[in-house]
Amino acid sequence: MNELQKEALEEMKTAINNWFDEQENRKNAEEVVLRTTLQVGIFNFVKLDYRPGRTRVDSSKSVGSAAGKKSMKASPFTREQILHEIQPLLAEIVRKRLNKLETSPLINYRFTFQGTFATMDGLVELTVLETVYEAKKRQLLEQIRSYIEKKLEKDSYPTKPLETFFLARHLLNPDLFPEPEAAKTITLFDRIQELNKERAEALAEHRRDIIRGLTGWAEDVFLPRYYDVTRSEYGSNEYVIKPDAVLENKDEPNQPIDLLLYGAVMIIRYEPNYSKFRGLTFLELAKQLGSGKATRMLKEGSDSFSQEDVHMRHELVECKANDVFSLFTIVIRKEEAGAYEGAISFILSLLRKGFPKSYKIKLKSSVREYLPIKGLAKSETHRFFANALAYSELHPLLEEYAREAMVEFEWYEDVDDEKSVMPGSYAVFGLGLSSEGYFPLVEAYIDLVDDEHQLVHDKFTAVFVETYGITERSTPTLISCLLRSHDSLKLKIQPELESEDKLTLLVQQIETLSDDEAERVLYPIWGKAEKLAALARKAQGTRKELLIRLLKAAGIA
Repeated sequence: MNELQKEALEEMKTAINNWFDEQENRKNAEEVVLRTTLQVGIFNFVKLDYRPGRTRVDSSKSVGSAAGKKSMKASPFTREQILHEIQPLLAEIVRKRLNKLETSPLINYRFTFQGTFATMDGLVELTVLETVYEAKKRQLLEQIRSYIEKKLEKDSYPTKPLETFFLARHLLNPDLFPEPEAAKTITLFDRIQELNKERAEALAEHRRDIIRGLTGWAEDVFLPRYYDVTRSEYGSNEYVIKPDAVLENKDEPNQPIDLLLYGAVMIIRYEPNYSKFRGLTFLELAKQLGSGKATRMLKEGSDSFSQEDVHMRHELVECKANDVFSLFTIVIRKEEAGAYEGAISFILSLLRKGFPKSYKIKLKSSVREYLPIKGLAKSETHRFFANALAYSELHPLLEEYAREAMVEFEWYEDVDDEKSVMPGSYAVFGLGLSSEGYFPLVEAYIDLVDDEHQLVHDKFTAVFVETYGITERSTPTLISCLLRSHDSLKLKIQPELESEDKLTLLVQQIETLSDDEAERVLYPIWGKAEKLAALARKAQGTRKELLIRLLKAAGIA
């Protein structure tokens, strides 16, 4: 080994020892693993990233590699030297450090030390050392069994999200459970949700961890058995079925594929709209493997709801629902209030039972009503709610529907991105334009709007102010809308604000806002601050004072 190689090896040794020294000096290792009995160690993976002069060791699997990056110096090693000379030396260094930590809370029951090395021949990735501590593994398995028995099977109290974080991964970890018991695992996941159903935020966190566990198992363990997988860091993985892929016992109960289907439904029902493609992909892949259940789910929906829930037939209306495709199919047989009442109640009932929040309506109706708002997509979902809004006796039910349907980061699925709207939008817009009594509903809606991905509420705002003008009741709601507006919105209300009384109403509301909020509200009315300042200079008396107050509210004067 020449001097450059010795220097490089010393650089790696130093990085390894520094990492272990740093961890051994931690004061909170014991405290970390005492948070839950489902964790017996902190670290199960560490990676050495060797680049001459910039070598580092990190416990994150996302550590940047040398691939595609120029090193500060050329590597002194060939690929063969790394494989046959350096790897054994580094493995011995790591093993010596680990020997002192076998019972320490720092190290998990399985520990992998990975290496990425820049060489003269390109990038080399390899496992430097992998070890399993059988005593810790047995301890963890016993603690998992005890947790399930005491906390899930016998207790009736809510559980901690941290416990679900670990349990979901453990139950689907082939190191711990070589072949998961699908039925039992699904029962446990359902039990966790049942125990935590009274706490919405905590329940959502439990579900996220269950979904992550199922997704990791599906993509890393189950699907690679049957598919060649091309992984994508930012897009969707690509799957090509293997020529010899055979799924045994595919439609018998308690098979691993049941976990894939369960995970698919969890993703479709509870993940944001942009993640649901993964759930549908899982179902399609299961169908390719010959799963009859997956085929039925893609055609008829999951088994999450009873037949009575998803199909309603009446002389006035017939409704069907498919949660896999987030689709309501509605056939209006007689154009009257009762038909729309039945359909809205059908949708509302399913939403309350967990039907996907992002959905669309396929409508068969002889009536073609749309809201008087230019720029909204003329979708079938839009038409359904516009038709229903024609019946004033249905307005209270439509408000009830809207409050259930409104969810941030969810969207009706039958419109293009630039016209996307949050579920409940059409009902809110129509009700908001029908009566001042629905102003609180409009404000609740606006509070939830994701204004980075939705533009069409600006169209509503313009019609809203045309409908009601500046009044004591309408101004607070208008301000709420303008706080979520975009630069493209321009309101033609300056003539109305020539009235000092109406200008005073606006000033009083804007003075309660922060500088940035005030500026955002003023822009759709007057444009850039310079224009408002010019108007203030030309104005006289009370009007001048009011315009100056607006400038001050925006931090301009």
